[in-house]
Amino acid sequence: MHKIVVAAMLALLACPAVANAKVGINIGLLICRVEGGAGFLIGSSKNVDCKFKPAGSGRTERYTGSIGKLGLDIGVTNDSIITWAVFAPGKMKAGALKGSYTGVSAEATAGLGLGANVLIGGFRRAVNLQPLSVQAQTGLNVSVAVTSLSLRYDR
Repeated sequence: MHKIVVAAMLALLACPAVANAKVGINIGLLICRVEGGAGFLIGSSKNVDCKFKPAGSGRTERYTGSIGKLGLDIGVTNDSIITWAVFAPGKMKAGALKGSYTGVSAEATAGLGLGANVLIGGFRRAVNLQPLSVQAQTGLNVSVAVTSLSLRYDR
C-alpha cells in the first residue's frame, strides 16, 4: 500500500496543472465534507457540503455541490473531510467560489487514508484550491483521477 501512495503522490506532482496553477494570495480555507460511497473502476461522484472561512475577518460562507472523479477509483470510503487553502488574485465578494473546478487527485486508504488534490477554477478560473490539499478519510480505496468540483453558493 505504501508504494501505491508514493506512486500516486508522484503522479500528482508531475501533473501539468500543478506547474500552471495561479498562486495569488491566500484568502482563506475551504473545508468540505464529502459523502461516503463506492468508487468504480472508471470513476465516482459524491455530494459535498463546504464552508469557506475567510482569512482575517469576514463571515463564513456555505457551499454545496459535488465532486467527481474520472480515472482509477476503486473501493469504498466513509464520509471524508478535504481542506484546501484558497488562493485568488485578491479579496473576493461573497459567493465568489461558486463554479466549476478541475484538476487531479490521488488517494490511498486502508483503514485510515490520505489524499492530495489540485483544483483550479471558480470565477474566471482565477481561484486555486491549494495544491496538495489534505484529505482524511476511512475505508478501503485507491484513486488516481481527473477530478471535478462543482460548488453552489448557499446564502
